[in-house]
Amino acid sequence: MRVVRNVNSLEKLLLKRRVRKNKIDERVSKIIKGVAQRGDDALVEYTKKFDKVKISNKELRVTESEISAAFNELDSSLVKTFKVAIDNVSRFYKHQIPKAVRIKDPNGKTTLTRYIPLNRVGVYVPAGTAPLVSSVYMAVIPALVAGVKEIVLATPPRADKCVNPFILAVASLLKIKKIYRIGGAQAIAAMSLGTKTVERVDKIVGPGNEFVTEAKRQVFGKVDIDMLAGPSEVVIIASKDANPEHIIADVEAQMEHHNGIGILVTNSRKIIREVRKRKVAGFALRVRNLDEACSVANRIAPEHLEILTKKPAALLKKITNAGAIFLGENTPVALGDYTAGPSHVLPTGGSARFFSSLSTREFLKEVHVINYTKRALQEEAEVLEKIASLEGMNKHIESVKKRLI
Repeated sequence: MRVVRNVNSLEKLLLKRRVRKNKIDERVSKIIKGVAQRGDDALVEYTKKFDKVKISNKELRVTESEISAAFNELDSSLVKTFKVAIDNVSRFYKHQIPKAVRIKDPNGKTTLTRYIPLNRVGVYVPAGTAPLVSSVYMAVIPALVAGVKEIVLATPPRADKCVNPFILAVASLLKIKKIYRIGGAQAIAAMSLGTKTVERVDKIVGPGNEFVTEAKRQVFGKVDIDMLAGPSEVVIIASKDANPEHIIADVEAQMEHHNGIGILVTNSRKIIREVRKRKVAGFALRVRNLDEACSVANRIAPEHLEILTKKPAALLKKITNAGAIFLGENTPVALGDYTAGPSHVLPTGGSARFFSSLSTREFLKEVHVINYTKRALQEEAEVLEKIASLEGMNKHIESVKKRLI
């Protein structure tokens, strides 16, 4: 673990890790343009080119029989495992639905906030070296609970053309019926633009490599996206009471993610010495006290923040920037990745300063409803007229006066 002198040095090192090494925007732009112009034919071509899998246009969508057959490759205990994780996440989000707000004044003026679910959401699930089954339920469940009418899923095929059975099984448990064997930037393009086979969605969520992330950046505006995710990261605030073995284990777990970043912030020389003995990857920064540790964490604004101190809850009120916070020795980040309940779709790269974790609100449109009686209109007409006249909006004023004749 590399010890850095101060938080400024740490930020510079993190910036180097987060900067794109390859210029891929033009390559992704060509893929999106190809899908826009040639639809399904382009998807088949790109699947052969990038995934090395030859499929036909008719094979872009996974059949119902394929989804059902996926369960034949799973034992019953694994299905039960998936159901436990799904129940945990569902239970958390069922308590997160925002309530409509209605304000009614005595003069008859009524203002109302309505929350309307999105019509269709697309979930992207990578399937490279291992099936990311957790990404299925962590992205789908908040949308389901929010009331999204239809959720579709895109994931790349294996060499045998089949979609990973574990991904299919979890999607089936969540009642997802439309699944496409499409990966990479072309999947994002298909869901954002629509093709003969793939219906256009309103929002795309889910992780992916740099091509997927760049595609999401380019289609944003045509559809909504969850966020532009970078390398996964953890900051661990540790006092002298922390168990070095836990710190090492959690940093090493973070390194299992592609380009994962682990950062130890501690006021203890002893903790740094113990961790460095094991030559674990990552960065370490020693601070004067735990208050300074919290300041450093807020400045970094990490995706995951672990607080391994004697009284971790005492520091909670001092933390303002983090995607998810894990309190105490018995709460490793791995719980948040799989079973705790809150989605593991979290802001990275310091964006926790202004972005939130995935929630039901991400899948709801907030619509304002306004209703005035004539009396209410009369009472506000003068105020409106003065402001509108300052802005030179005389027709706005006229539209009100006509109703007061």
